[in-house]
Amino acid sequence: MTTGMTFQGWTLILFFTALVAALAKPVGVWLFALYEGRRTPLHRVLGPVENGFYRLSGIDPEAEQGWRRYALHMLVFNLVLLLFTYAVLRLQDVLPLNPRGLAAMGADGAMNTAVSFTTNTNWQWYAGEATVSNLSQMLGLTIHNFLSAATGIAVAFALFRGFARREAKTVGNFWADCTRVTLYLLLPICVVYALFLIASGVPQTLSSLVDTTSLEGLRQSIALGPVASQEAIKMLGTNGGGFFNANSAHPFENPTALTNLAQMLSIFAIGAGLTWCFGKAVGNTRQGWAILTAMLTLFLIGAGVTYWQEAAGNPVLHHLGAIGGNMEGKEVRFGIAASALFSVVTTAASCGAVNAMHDSFTALGGMVPLINMQLGEVVVGGVGAGIYGFLLFALLAVFVAGLMVGRTPEYLGKKIEAREVKLAVLAIAVLPLSILGLTALSAVLPDGLAGPLNKGPHGFTEILYAFASGTGNNGSAFAGLSAGTPFYNGLLSVAMWVGRFFIIVPVLAVAGNLAAKKHTPETAGSFPTTGPLWIGLLIAVILIVGGLTFLPSLALGPIADHLAMISGQLF
Repeated sequence: MTTGMTFQGWTLILFFTALVAALAKPVGVWLFALYEGRRTPLHRVLGPVENGFYRLSGIDPEAEQGWRRYALHMLVFNLVLLLFTYAVLRLQDVLPLNPRGLAAMGADGAMNTAVSFTTNTNWQWYAGEATVSNLSQMLGLTIHNFLSAATGIAVAFALFRGFARREAKTVGNFWADCTRVTLYLLLPICVVYALFLIASGVPQTLSSLVDTTSLEGLRQSIALGPVASQEAIKMLGTNGGGFFNANSAHPFENPTALTNLAQMLSIFAIGAGLTWCFGKAVGNTRQGWAILTAMLTLFLIGAGVTYWQEAAGNPVLHHLGAIGGNMEGKEVRFGIAASALFSVVTTAASCGAVNAMHDSFTALGGMVPLINMQLGEVVVGGVGAGIYGFLLFALLAVFVAGLMVGRTPEYLGKKIEAREVKLAVLAIAVLPLSILGLTALSAVLPDGLAGPLNKGPHGFTEILYAFASGTGNNGSAFAGLSAGTPFYNGLLSVAMWVGRFFIIVPVLAVAGNLAAKKHTPETAGSFPTTGPLWIGLLIAVILIVGGLTFLPSLALGPIADHLAMISGQLF
C-alpha cells in the first residue's frame, strides 16, 4: 500500500496523459473514415451485415437529413429503446436467463434505470448482482451501452459536418452514422477488449452463483454472470454502469493494475480521437490538437489537485497521530494515485465507473470530480458528448474574442452570429438550471433531506453530486446518498433526460445553421484558433463560466466541508 505523494504516482499520471495523446491520431484516423462513410478493412466481414440492416429497415444510407429530421429520428429511436428497456426490467421475473429468480423492478426504479441507460448516464440506484437478471443485463442494458455511445458520436459527426460544409442543407444520416459507429468501431474493439478482460480474470458466463469457503471457514455465495462483455462497452462507450454494486472497485470487474490502466485508457480513447477527427474534418488538424491540448491541461490540473489532496490525507487524523494519505474507500491493489487518477478520468469523460468511493475522498479531492461534471464533462468528455460540448464553449470563446477585437467573430471560416451564440448559451445553461434547481429542491423538501447519509456541508455535497452526475450524464455516485426512492428516482430521471437531449437538440440546430453558411476566408485580422493564446482563452472561458455559475454551491458544499475539516469538525 502506498500513501503520500510519490514519484511513482506522478509518473503514472503523466504517463497516462502521454498515452492518451498518443492514441488521439490512430483512433481519430479510424473515426474519420467512419465520418466520411469510407470503407475500412472490416467492411469485408461486416459490410453485408450493414447492408442487410439497411435493406431490412428500408433505410437509404445515402439519403441525407437536415438537422431537424436528424434530431427527430435520433429522439424517436432513443425513446423506443427506453420503452423497450423499461418493459424488460418490469417483466424480468417472467423472462428467461434469470437463474437467481430476481423480482421485477418497480415502476419508478425501472423508469429511472431505462432513462439512465438511454441517456448514456448509467446511474444505478440498485446493486446490479442482486437486482438485474442476466437477460436484463445483456438485452436491456448492454444494448444501450452500444447505442447511446453511437448516438453521441453520430451527433458529434453531424456538428463536424456543420463546420466543414458550405451552404449545405443537410448534416448527414443518423441511421448510417449510428450503424457504422456500432459495427466498425464499438463492436470489434469490445470483442477484443472482452477477451483481454476474460484472460485477466473477469468472468463471462451465464452461471448464477458459485459457492466457496473462505480462509476463515465461512461459506460464501459469489455472484457471476456475463461481466466481461458488459465491462468492455461500459468503459469504451463511457457508460459506467457496473455489473456489480462496487463497480470497478470489484475484483471481478477490475482485477489488476493492468486492467485498471486499460480501463482508464479506454474511457478517454474515443473522446481524444474525436478531437483529431474534428481537425481533419475541417481541414486543419492543428484545430484538433489545440482542443486536445486545452482538454488535457484541464485534466492535469484536476488530477494534480485530487492526488495532492488524497495523498495529504485528513488533518483531523493527523492531529490524532496518524500519518500518510487517505486510503479510506480505496482498494489496496490500486492505492491512492491510481484511485485519484481514475476518479478524475471517469468524471472528466462522463463515464461514471468508479474504482474508489468518492464519498470517502477528502473534501477538495472529491470536489474535483464534482467540478468536472458541473463543467459539462468537456475535459475529453463522453464519446461524442465531450467534443460537441467543448465546441459550444469554443463558440462562446470566439464570441468573446470578437468583442475584444471589435469585429464579427469567426471560427473555422464561419461567422458566428447571434443565433449560434444563443443556441450555445441555451445548451450550456441546461446544466446549472437542472443541477442547481433540483439540488435546491431536494435540500429543502423532507423526501430530499431523507437521502443524504451525512449532515452539514458533506450531506449537501452528496445531493449536489447526484444531480451533477445525473444532469451531466455521468452516473457516478458520491456513495452517501440513498437515492433508490420514488422522489430521487423521479427527479434524477428528469435530470438525466434534460441533461442529454436538451443539449443535443441545440447542438444539432447549431450544426444545421453552420452548414448553411458561406465560408469566410481568413484574413490578417482573423483571430488565430490554434496557438497558445486560443488554448488559454478556451480554458479561461470554461473555468470562468463554471466558476461564476457553480462557485456558490461549491462554497456551501466541499469548500465549507474542507474548512470544517481543518478546524477539526467532521460530518
